[in-house]
Amino acid sequence: MFDSLHDFIIEAKTVTYVGSGEKMLSSRTGSHDLGHERSPFCYRDSYFGGTDFVGQEVVWHEDEPVWAMNYFGRIFRDDLMTGADGAKLIRQALTAMYSEGRFLGGFAFDSGDFAYRDASGGDFRNFTGIETISVRGAPAYQLDYHGGLIRP
Repeated sequence: MFDSLHDFIIEAKTVTYVGSGEKMLSSRTGSHDLGHERSPFCYRDSYFGGTDFVGQEVVWHEDEPVWAMNYFGRIFRDDLMTGADGAKLIRQALTAMYSEGRFLGGFAFDSGDFAYRDASGGDFRNFTGIETISVRGAPAYQLDYHGGLIRP
């Protein structure tokens, strides 16, 4: 199941946030929810906020939660970038990373004045990471994330 779970996570991430997937009904008051299903897996990304945000991704296998990731991101230099700038760069960078068949392991992507960097430790079973954006060399955004397998 582990290889198919890893592949499904990448597939789901690709078609939801990165692919501007269809939004689902809010699962909690004020949340933004995206989802993807391919039997026997189901994925949901549920987050709050916009420029500064917090969220969680969960994958179920046959209705049992088996994997999750929590994250918190924020723009702390809104004089250098907007939420739209960040979303555009992150979608470009993650599209490139996911096309390599992975979502962990570190990644760098540059576009004009913007530099995206991702550093992580572990594998999809147990991981932590930091995603950053710098504008003309000045740090402007950071997202911290962690997650892994869920076991009863």
